[in-house]
Amino acid sequence: MAAQPTVAQLPFPRKSPTSKSGVLTLSGFGVRVRMQNGHLEIEDGVGLERRKLRLPRVGHNLRRLVCISDDGFVTFSALKWLADTGASFVMLDRMGKVLFVTGPTASSDARLRRAQALAVQNGAALETSRELISVKLAGQETLVREKLRDTTTADRIARCLERLSSADCLEAVRSLESQGAAAYWAAWAEVPVMYPQKDMKRVPQHWRKFGTRKSPLTGSPRLAVNPPGAILNYCYALLESESRLALVALGLDPGQGMLHLDAPARDSLACDLMETVRPSVDAWLLDWITREPFVRSWFVETETGNCRLSRDFAAKLSETAPTWGRLVAPYAERVASLLWSRRRKPSSEAVPPTRLTQRRKREAKGSPSFPPSKRAPRPQTLCRGCGKEIDYGRTHCARCAVAPAIGRLMIAAQKGRAVARTPEARAKQGDTQRQHRQAEASWSPASQPAWLTAEFFENCIQPRLAKMATSAIASRLGVSRWYARRIRQGYRPHPRHWQALAELAGVVEENRIVQMRLNSCNRDVAPTPGENRF
Repeated sequence: MAAQPTVAQLPFPRKSPTSKSGVLTLSGFGVRVRMQNGHLEIEDGVGLERRKLRLPRVGHNLRRLVCISDDGFVTFSALKWLADTGASFVMLDRMGKVLFVTGPTASSDARLRRAQALAVQNGAALETSRELISVKLAGQETLVREKLRDTTTADRIARCLERLSSADCLEAVRSLESQGAAAYWAAWAEVPVMYPQKDMKRVPQHWRKFGTRKSPLTGSPRLAVNPPGAILNYCYALLESESRLALVALGLDPGQGMLHLDAPARDSLACDLMETVRPSVDAWLLDWITREPFVRSWFVETETGNCRLSRDFAAKLSETAPTWGRLVAPYAERVASLLWSRRRKPSSEAVPPTRLTQRRKREAKGSPSFPPSKRAPRPQTLCRGCGKEIDYGRTHCARCAVAPAIGRLMIAAQKGRAVARTPEARAKQGDTQRQHRQAEASWSPASQPAWLTAEFFENCIQPRLAKMATSAIASRLGVSRWYARRIRQGYRPHPRHWQALAELAGVVEENRIVQMRLNSCNRDVAPTPGENRF
């Protein structure tokens, strides 16, 4: 019996197995990562979408191998290949939980580890926590004030930030962070979430706005019940894995936290560190929500109401991992520097090495302290009517753009008719009509050239006017564009306009040139015998 599909599959194009950001995401059943003849052989997928890849040691461009499946195997030789090439292996689930992280490590310094273990006793934990949470609160305040336009909530977060400098214990820091988070997520509650028009019938009501950050299933952000919460949980999982990799690369223990309490199967220090970059992840998601729609097939609702990400959509989100890694690197080095400065026995080394950003080496060469940060991958632009992928800067595809355009034209026409009926507009129209009637009354047919007849205008002038711009006709005659468009379409105007239109079409000039040529020919003709030429 064939297996029934439980998650909708999205046909995302994959021209290269590794994305531009260096992330390769594995999913499906029976995932295999092993070595074959010096190459990393990877096999993943479901059913007919099964794929098999082979990556050489050179030119693979692989930085993160993200697995979101719990069925398959990875060999020791494959993990060694990843470590030798500087790539990391991350295992996640689609509900935003980090299952396993491994990557290249540097030789750890026992003195730094000892300083980390004594951080709670010597005050380094309090200083580090205040600095990390101040960065988080400042980012949340900026987002609420500039993007959500909620000045009241931004002021509440700013007051928490001001009180943070006087916090004298970790409990006070946790309390201020909790108060700021409560006000921060309350400002998100009414943010609308867009979907293509064809998906609206299948979208639950609680999916159409951000809502609360806490899930009714768990009372915490875990097991989100709407798409924005599910996306945040998954991106936070990517951020947590990047934070863990950064701490391990600096020789720190990611499980020995300061702000977060010790808990089994949790990297508490990584959770402390990722607080600094959470506002950046939130700003990226908010920009997506306000600009582009979500597609219903990207998400699936389980029987308990939990919102889960589809396989291919989770793979697309994984491409943001290097961006979060670059953002968290400077703060990881700052934590190491603060811990190093609290050692009991100072050494000749003033600060620990900056392996992640190469800041000291860059400053020695006169370069900026940090390399320019790269923005997270831009979400694909989708049609708000049918969900089809379209060019950036547009809102609808060619087919779906017809109905909104007609609606806009009808609204504009209604506004135009309303404006045309105002007393000021009617007075202006009356003045214009009187001017035209006076011009018609003062015009004399005797002033018209003999050759400019109605038949000449219809046969010689009118065809040329059809090729001219409406604005040129309106400007020459001093009439409205609507009247000029009628003339361009074949309407015969008042005879007083004929000569001006003939000059605009170039007919008068041609007649003058033809007349000059005829006169020249007459002068060149020899006189008949006996005729006097003078």
